[in-house]
Amino acid sequence: MTRQLSSSPKALLFQQQQLLTKNQQLQALQLIFEQIHAGACVTDAEGIITHFNEPYGRFLGVEAKEQIGRHITEVVENTRMHIVAKTGKAESNARQSIHGENMLVQRIPIKENGKVVAVFGQVTFKSIKEVGQLAKKLAELESQVRLYEKQLNSMRTTRYSFDSIIGQSPSLLRLKKEARQAAATNLSVLISGESGTGKELFAQSIHNASPRKLQPFIQLNCAAIPKDLLEAELFGYDKGAFTGAKSTGKPGKFQLADSGSLFLDEIGDLPLEMQPKLLRALEEKEFERVGGNTIIRSDFRLIAASNQDLEGMVIRGEFRADLFYRLNVVPLHIPPLRERADDIVCLARHLLQQSVADTAQPMVDFTPTAEALLQQHSWPGNVRELNNVIERTMATFEGDRITSADLPFYLHRGKDKLSSVNMPSSLLKEVVAKAEKTAIQDALKMTGYNKVNAAELLGIHRTLLYKKISRYNISLIPG
Repeated sequence: MTRQLSSSPKALLFQQQQLLTKNQQLQALQLIFEQIHAGACVTDAEGIITHFNEPYGRFLGVEAKEQIGRHITEVVENTRMHIVAKTGKAESNARQSIHGENMLVQRIPIKENGKVVAVFGQVTFKSIKEVGQLAKKLAELESQVRLYEKQLNSMRTTRYSFDSIIGQSPSLLRLKKEARQAAATNLSVLISGESGTGKELFAQSIHNASPRKLQPFIQLNCAAIPKDLLEAELFGYDKGAFTGAKSTGKPGKFQLADSGSLFLDEIGDLPLEMQPKLLRALEEKEFERVGGNTIIRSDFRLIAASNQDLEGMVIRGEFRADLFYRLNVVPLHIPPLRERADDIVCLARHLLQQSVADTAQPMVDFTPTAEALLQQHSWPGNVRELNNVIERTMATFEGDRITSADLPFYLHRGKDKLSSVNMPSSLLKEVVAKAEKTAIQDALKMTGYNKVNAAELLGIHRTLLYKKISRYNISLIPG
């Protein structure tokens, strides 16, 4: 009897502690339920509301506590929670119209021993529009990543640095020094020079020597994009901006160049009506997409290039003066190859080594007469023309020494300069013979191997043409 009396208070204390713990748990669960940012409610198996949080009440414009005990269909329009209670099947990410808005909702049955005892409902987003906006943002990011990957692959195959700029002339060495100094700043750079001088090479070298070298290098040739599409390429466009636009929209070059460098080649071909928009983007570092109304900010460094006389275009009213001065903060002019005679041979030898490496051929070099012939040419196409000559020569060359006779015929046309090379008469005959054979072959191809027309094109009698065809053993079979 004494034992029962002494143990009874302990049992009562244990029950009280358990009850207190359950109350604390219930209070914690209630706090969590009320802190859910979205609307949430719980019904029993018959659809009667047992829990209804404050956010849901504010959204519906009702007092949350007063909804307890009411049937869910009396409180929430178009609800299916009472149906889920009957079917026992969850409905995730379902669409429901509430107050005229398409909402995204979750309806989850709560089961005990296989039987539905309650249903939990939640309005995940305020509006289905937010889901669309999220999907749109994800699509934009995916598009941006694809463009970054494409640009990164391009950079991997055409990655230039100042070590890639070959030459020993004082003017080129001075220019490389100025470009290195510019690379350390965030100032706009305007690179001028004739076509083929290597403006893109300098632009990439500046980027790769700058603090932004690990960020994107985005480039656009203003002359290669149709006038009516240039704005969309630069600034991007929103969904439905124009016929043929992607349904997800597309980021422009300015946006892709964020934290990196934007290289605009052939800037002189930028239409006048586009120039004020470019100027604003440069000055404010912000812009709007075509068809959009959201301000986009981008921290880019601009490098521009042109083979045109922009100052002359400003005077003629073909280029805005304010834009020119905004671009021309750091001017870099690349001299043409004809003004850098000291660079021709070393550049040609570098290009030759590259060509040999690409074709896995034995090492090849130039003879002194070939080097002299290269130096006397004016190179109107600059480095691009020189590279073309090297590739053309290597395509048909056999041996380990390139002579002047192996070089294209048009390089031999400057007879007054050629005489100063002091080539032996035997070598001159070799040059003339090779050039003559090439000219006849070209004429035959151009005339479809019609000997009469080919003779007329060459300006010689057809009998003389027949003799030369026989002398040089020229094939008359196409291909």
